Amino acid sequence: MSLIVQKYGGKSLATTELIRDVAQRIVERRKEGFDLVVVVSAMGDSTNRLLALAHEISPHPSQRELDMLLSAGERISMSLLSMALNEMGQASISFTGSQSGIVTDSAHNNAKILEIRADRIRKELESGRIVIVAGFQGVSLDREITTLGRGGSDVTAVALAVALGALRCEFYKDVDGIYTEDPKVNSSAKKMESCHYEEVMTLVKKGAKVFHPTAIELAQKHSIPLYLSSSFDSEPGTTIKSHV
Repeated sequence: MSLIVQKYGGKSLATTELIRDVAQRIVERRKEGFDLVVVVSAMGDSTNRLLALAHEISPHPSQRELDMLLSAGERISMSLLSMALNEMGQASISFTGSQSGIVTDSAHNNAKILEIRADRIRKELESGRIVIVAGFQGVSLDREITTLGRGGSDVTAVALAVALGALRCEFYKDVDGIYTEDPKVNSSAKKMESCHYEEVMTLVKKGAKVFHPTAIELAQKHSIPLYLSSSFDSEPGTTIKSHV
């Protein structure tokens, strides 16, 4: 079967009810005949809450300990989503970044992915399971837990799509696509059915927070088509690729 990597943002996973909704969306895609790897962010604003807890303890917390703390948010999401899928009768397994073979440099709080050793993911896909991966995190060559910085789950998703030879990488967030302008600023902005990587990068450089810029660069370098849509409705989103 062809493989699709999906990524769900924190607002899409903010409650257990929303997690069940996401699980149902994943099951529907599975029924279409695709293998699936699903990357998740932390639930809602839990990363901010964890940061606040850290600063209640220490005004200048250790970067290493911050990574240990913040990586917990995505682990909660991955476990709950996998549980929801299993309850729906769909075999699923969740992996942390390190269990997924995401190897990074040693820069705590802003690590860069060096390689992905995805053998364990491939084995589970071959067994028929949907694999849920904690985004935003990996493990350094000296076996330290690292995080990839804000928006790092986007990078996780595209990097996995590249490593696994995915057909495309789908992003489900609280926005329903790419617009010609910021619709919050200009109500006449139009949603694009498809666009180039360069167009999205231009919007990102202007301040749009639809994608992490590294995710766009990585997708463009390896010609991985991206798709952005809302996880809160079934309206069509925007496809991003080299040739529209």
